[in-house]
Amino acid sequence: MRIDVLTLFPEFIAQAAGVGVVGRASERGLMAVKSWNPRDFATGNYRRVDERPFGGGPGMVMLPEPLEAALAAARADGAVGPVVYLSPQGPRLTQAKARALAASPGFVLLCGRYEGVDERFIQSFVDEELSIGDYVLSGGELGAAVVIDAVGRLLDGALNDAASAVQDSFEDGLLDCPHFTRSEGLGTQGVPEVLLSGDHAKIATWRRQQSLGRTWLRRPDLLARMDLSKRDRRLLEEFIARQGSGSINP
Repeated sequence: MRIDVLTLFPEFIAQAAGVGVVGRASERGLMAVKSWNPRDFATGNYRRVDERPFGGGPGMVMLPEPLEAALAAARADGAVGPVVYLSPQGPRLTQAKARALAASPGFVLLCGRYEGVDERFIQSFVDEELSIGDYVLSGGELGAAVVIDAVGRLLDGALNDAASAVQDSFEDGLLDCPHFTRSEGLGTQGVPEVLLSGDHAKIATWRRQQSLGRTWLRRPDLLARMDLSKRDRRLLEEFIARQGSGSINP
């Protein structure tokens, strides 16, 4: 997979894409992340990449010409896929969207700065917009780093244990269950007995129930979107009964 990033801070993208799971994915040749700085394609003595907006108002807006030249250079170098603009106006990034991007040969991320990007560039070259949450950041680089990490870890071979991704939160619409490790200091203190039983069927049932219960406690909005099976509903009812909170709504 190839990911190209249009950014005024390529060093940030390089650092973010060079550590942890995504760094390992790059080392293994599973993905390549390349940045393109619009300032390198700006003209004039000051190599400006921004200008005051028509109509007045505070802040500056990124000029379309350096962005267009940077994108053209990326395409000439082999960049593929849609141009994705990191913007609070786009739909939220979800695990399903990350999986869809991971299944593609590549894409281009556009990182805005200042008051944003000239609308004419967006209309002419941006294929979709994507948000990582309902808040404002200084630029799109943090959002790009989030997308790169979310996508990179899903590539086949990026994780040492592929099952780790399958069990992650949101993979099946629910939050993950709690986990306990073999702590030398704590031993088995506080560890649920079922996890010590060696009964894999019971452990799987417990984990499913905990996942359902945690989602009910912390993100009930996720449950509202799901059509629970009879088994899941029974497990959740049992979890809620132990909480002393009555029954779930139909």
